[in-house]
Amino acid sequence: MAFDREETLDSRTGAALHLYSHRPVGEAEGIVLIFHGLAEHAGRYGRFAAELAARGFCVLAHDHRGHGSTVAPDAPFRRFAKGSGVDKVLMDCRAVHLHAVERFGALPVVVFGHSMGGLIALNYGERHGRDFAGLAVWNADFETGLEERVGRFALKAERALKGSDVASAIARRATFDAWGRTINPRRTMFDWLSHDPAAVDDYLADPLCGFSPTVSMMEDILTLIFQGGSAAGLSMLPPDLPVHLLGGTGDPVTRSGAAMRWLEGRLRQTGLDDVTLALVEGARHETLQETEAFRSQATASLLPWLDRVVSA
Repeated sequence: MAFDREETLDSRTGAALHLYSHRPVGEAEGIVLIFHGLAEHAGRYGRFAAELAARGFCVLAHDHRGHGSTVAPDAPFRRFAKGSGVDKVLMDCRAVHLHAVERFGALPVVVFGHSMGGLIALNYGERHGRDFAGLAVWNADFETGLEERVGRFALKAERALKGSDVASAIARRATFDAWGRTINPRRTMFDWLSHDPAAVDDYLADPLCGFSPTVSMMEDILTLIFQGGSAAGLSMLPPDLPVHLLGGTGDPVTRSGAAMRWLEGRLRQTGLDDVTLALVEGARHETLQETEAFRSQATASLLPWLDRVVSA
């Protein structure tokens, strides 16, 4: 299912952001901004946007730098930017946010992020959380340890040897390849995304999906993880901001949902008390591309939460 409109928005970072939008037939209750994940694009969220629009929400999603149909002089495919990639990604999100309010009116705004989009959404909330009504972070891992610290040093070595604008072999082995091996038996190496064979096949057939990130993009993603999940970062969130967390117990990316439990604990320790955690038993990584049974469990948790936070 497709969005009902596509357009381009010029960001002050120099990026021409490709936007997708959907608006309700009747009176709007709020605005949902969708931040997509790594190695995909916002156009894949059309079905979800239609469900939200049917609920009374205006929906706006954009392709991040280095993804989809967004273009920027310093951000070829698979790279956020030549420098200051995280700052520029978040500035682009701000441009979309302000555009949404200008276009749809002064409605309550909820930011929704999946996977890498969840990393971006939490970091964005730490900068601008007072400007929206709720934050939803799905299928994202902010917990760091020895593996992540070693990964940072390994990426620096890879950059020194090969440069920053080449596909990172280290990132590929540590992410897509490692996650693919967790599913047994498996039909493809991307079965970790979903139980739905058609959804996996659509992903594999999409030339804008499944790419290996460059060394610089992977370094920026690690910055989002370390920065967003730090005590200093989390302390920047408004204490009264409602947060919705969701993961699947069949998702290797979040260690079967353990990463979402960890984030819930950290948010509560920080002082946020309106934190909702939903774990969908058996669901794999792309909850919104899962089979109907898994999707319906996820939306059954999210939609009443959305209604509550925008009415508040």
